[in-house]
Amino acid sequence: MKFGAHESIKGGVYAAIERARDATCDVVQIFNKSNSQWRARKLEDAEVERYFELSEELGIAVVCSHSSYLINLASPDPTLNEKSYKSFEEEVRRCNRLEIPNLVFHPGSHVGSGEEAGMDRIGENLNRALDQVADNKVTLCLEATAGQGSNLGYTFEQLAGIIDRVENQDQMGVCLDTCHIFAAGYPISEPADYKKTMGHFDQVIGLKRLKVLHLNDSKKEFNSRRDRHEHIGEGHIGLDAFRNIVNDRKLARIPLIIETPKEEDLEDDRKNLKVLRSLVKKVPARRR
Repeated sequence: MKFGAHESIKGGVYAAIERARDATCDVVQIFNKSNSQWRARKLEDAEVERYFELSEELGIAVVCSHSSYLINLASPDPTLNEKSYKSFEEEVRRCNRLEIPNLVFHPGSHVGSGEEAGMDRIGENLNRALDQVADNKVTLCLEATAGQGSNLGYTFEQLAGIIDRVENQDQMGVCLDTCHIFAAGYPISEPADYKKTMGHFDQVIGLKRLKVLHLNDSKKEFNSRRDRHEHIGEGHIGLDAFRNIVNDRKLARIPLIIETPKEEDLEDDRKNLKVLRSLVKKVPARRR
């Protein structure tokens, strides 16, 4: 399995790859633009060239980009909806230029307009983006949410419903976040519960659509509907859930990304990744 973390692009998109090396990542997730601004700084040719050079030199692939939290593709406000769409389309284009295979994004919030209406707007915006971005090679990955407030995507059925609204479904994927699905009421700690939850996901959406896993423990209790990340094994989810995941052969090709709390020295990333790797069961050597 490939383990990684979300790393900052402060100093340039290539800087995230250097941070990933320092954090002992196999792979990395980034923002492809500032997360706190609508405006996207231009990607200069020299920056992009250095990004590809470092990725090859260090052997660390950027496997996904996370979209800005400002974006709300479900917004009933026409001005915010259009602003969100344009920012989202720009992120899809930047992912294509940086050859990032997956763009992970929160579906959006209906803000009191109703879940079905919100899902309709998300579908319309996704169809528009896939129509506008020629030769798109990026999989658009809906991230399962905790269901806080009017956030959409807190059930597997809602994620499937959004995908059903997209014409080009071949370019749609899903990202599961352990903290989010735990907070939304999907048990994963006990082996039997984990198997049942993943079986339900496979039945409703299909494992083939699972492109990224975010591994985060939870500061809040099961079914709290609150999204608060905690260090691996130090929250209400517990180590057993992560042991279930890292030893699930069906997930062997899916990148595992932590988004746990950390400081600039990245020591927390190193510790969390070490804990996850320690949970992988060793395969006995074959006798000759």
